[in-house]
Amino acid sequence: MPFILKKIKAEKGKKLSLFLLQNLTIHHTKAQKYASRGRVFDENMKVLKPKDIIDTHYIYMAVFEGATRGLKPLIEFENFAIFDKPTNLMVHPISKNTKYSLLDEIRYHFGENANLIHRIDAETSGLVIVGKNKKSEKQLKDMFETKQYHKSYLAIVEGEIDKEVTIDSKLQKEGKNIGVRMSAGDEGKESCTIIKPIKYNSERNITLVEAQPITGRQHQIRVHLYSIGHRIIGDPIYGVNDDIAEAYLNKTLEQSIREKETKASRLWLHANYLEFTFQGVIYKIFSKNKDIINEFNS
Repeated sequence: MPFILKKIKAEKGKKLSLFLLQNLTIHHTKAQKYASRGRVFDENMKVLKPKDIIDTHYIYMAVFEGATRGLKPLIEFENFAIFDKPTNLMVHPISKNTKYSLLDEIRYHFGENANLIHRIDAETSGLVIVGKNKKSEKQLKDMFETKQYHKSYLAIVEGEIDKEVTIDSKLQKEGKNIGVRMSAGDEGKESCTIIKPIKYNSERNITLVEAQPITGRQHQIRVHLYSIGHRIIGDPIYGVNDDIAEAYLNKTLEQSIREKETKASRLWLHANYLEFTFQGVIYKIFSKNKDIINEFNS
């Protein structure tokens, strides 16, 4: 479990925020976060707020401690590293009950100051940049926010795409039964994806494509491809009925049904390439995971 309760000898009569800052030498922003998010308790497991006075000899703090399941960085540099994330792995815990995420490996390998620079969907595999310290995290996040990078994905889609296409439909929440679904149209946030066909498999009527997202919207590549009639193989949210999507999101969808309804055991979308400049050096990183190529050729 990523969140564990740490027992800490306390100073009775002291305000919690001061104790965290002065006695534990925790940075004030982190101390505020622990307390304001209900992660600090007294000996009776009563949640302590930042302004509360400690009245027990010990307090307990729920802290995130990464645990490994053997996933190692694809490549590591002095200030950052890159992971080649497998499919069906969340990059960040969504609750205290999340048993494992990529953040576990990040904190296990590089400590509590390491953090994700960007995110990809749990279903999507591929490259994720990690800042190993707060300074590099800020620099790299600024780079992403100002779009000073280039990245591309590989995807296996239904049908034949025989020429490059630019999809610039706007994206917004679908607003129906499946809350995470996005829809493409004339309203919403500006979005743009360039799709380049790589190879067509006529026997299976599928195309391997390179997708270059110019913007970075939720589910952008998935929605844009679906909007032009080329759903990504294995997508459990787009191109399936609501019952299947809801069961998948609620983690009650049987694997055999998923494979029947989505035509695959996983979403065949892979973050394959990253190019960016950091501290004057140009980095060009390719994924070493060839699962999507092997699947297309199988």
